[in-house]
Amino acid sequence: MRIDTEVFFRPEEIRREASSIRADLFNRCRKALARSVTDCAFVPVRSMQLLAVITRDEVIFVDNLGYAVHEGRGGRLIMLAWDLSKREPRDSLNDPIPVEILYFHENTNDLHARLMSEFPPALDRQEKYERAGPGRPERAEIVPLRRH
Repeated sequence: MRIDTEVFFRPEEIRREASSIRADLFNRCRKALARSVTDCAFVPVRSMQLLAVITRDEVIFVDNLGYAVHEGRGGRLIMLAWDLSKREPRDSLNDPIPVEILYFHENTNDLHARLMSEFPPALDRQEKYERAGPGRPERAEIVPLRRH
């Protein structure tokens, strides 16, 4: 089986803030990851021209149209990430999941709020698509993008 690798550039972080996501959204991300044959799951958020990449410790949101070349490699730019690495055990499966939102670009303040309404339907579409048959397995490589 051939596995394609997508390259994503992580720009320098502009700011971060503590927040949370709903438990059902977190659980659906975990299910998407469990269905994947690689260590990540790809979910297109077409209404926002973004691609969500779910890994064990984070969900990154990548600009589908923003392409960059760095040190001879091409890839897409991460706009925002939900850092899930510091979560603690939950008392209930319905408890919200604390996340740190990492912003990598200016003028993305409303991006998280919009994702809270646009990402769940994207997960719905992806689940329906996956029930129809396995998709193309993909892997994510996240590369720091440092400005010199």
